[in-house]
Amino acid sequence: MTYVNRHFYVAIMAGGIGSRFWPFSRTEYPKQFLDILNTGKSLLQWTYERFSQFIPRENIFVVTHQHYIGKVQEQLPDVVVDNIVAEPSRKNTAPCIAYISHKIYGQDPKANIICAPADHLIMDATAFTSTCLNALMFVQKHSALVTLGIKPTRPDTGFGYIQFETQQVADNVYPVKTFTEKPNLELARTFIQSGDFLWNAGIFVWNVKTILAALKIYLPEVDELFQQYSAALNTPNEKKAIETIYPQCSNISIDYGIMEKADNVYVIPANFGWSDLGTWASAYENLERDEAGNAIQGKNVMMIDTTNCMVKAPHDKLLVLQGLDEFIVVDTNDVLLICRKDNEQQIKEYVAEVKRNKGEKYL
Repeated sequence: MTYVNRHFYVAIMAGGIGSRFWPFSRTEYPKQFLDILNTGKSLLQWTYERFSQFIPRENIFVVTHQHYIGKVQEQLPDVVVDNIVAEPSRKNTAPCIAYISHKIYGQDPKANIICAPADHLIMDATAFTSTCLNALMFVQKHSALVTLGIKPTRPDTGFGYIQFETQQVADNVYPVKTFTEKPNLELARTFIQSGDFLWNAGIFVWNVKTILAALKIYLPEVDELFQQYSAALNTPNEKKAIETIYPQCSNISIDYGIMEKADNVYVIPANFGWSDLGTWASAYENLERDEAGNAIQGKNVMMIDTTNCMVKAPHDKLLVLQGLDEFIVVDTNDVLLICRKDNEQQIKEYVAEVKRNKGEKYL
């Protein structure tokens, strides 16, 4: 282990359904539990492994949907059982963060917490550790809400952007000026050229008292619910309390609920080989490709005059593809998806359409 501080914690958020990776990612087995890039480990397992290098094992929490508790235990046998935290429904990141913050505060009022998604790809674990420790040590001393920003490599319209002040307040820590959610291509190009914008990685770091104070100011109705039942947290009555709280919580992200409104928000620019692995195109970018630019996962795929495609198929199934360029082809036992790469942001809409027309059988 690189570094141990008993007041350093991580909450790994692992409750999503990864619908943009449909039909490989399903409600029963979403993408955080899958080996998207054929590495031998799921995205959740990689995430846990990264944090276990510098966060004490007993301080690693996994917040997931109650439906996935068994899968988390199966994939992460080293996690303390009481640290697998069950949400009864999906209410976005603000209620999730409110829950885990109140819970950890009950155990350690001096806690400094990283809140991170379970399904990101990070290539440089050493640089990641260094960035996280820098953030944790900063929030330990300052009343600050810190987000990690990624130096952009292209004008991507699928990410949120953070504009930051050029004057640092500590080592590689800068005040945030603005947040912009998923700009159009022209605006994204302007952001890249200006040099003072970063991609929002959705990885947050703060002292537990700082985030609870922000919740009280900016999301008082959510905070009051957790305050009301705080005595039940970390007791046998916790499950019942959370089942009472969650239906009353608004469905809101921490970005929109707090980060875009607070005046004590800072960013640490980072470069640790990050991808949010949010889409098939992001998987394509991170997979080995053949001389025709095809990323192929499947032992029986034949490509004829086919270029720049992302193909995933069962190993025991023969796929013959002819004349395709810039397509996503995903074949599973019961669903075949063929979609242009430049339309992949619409896969979520296709899933909704499938639900409307075919029910939940294929989700």
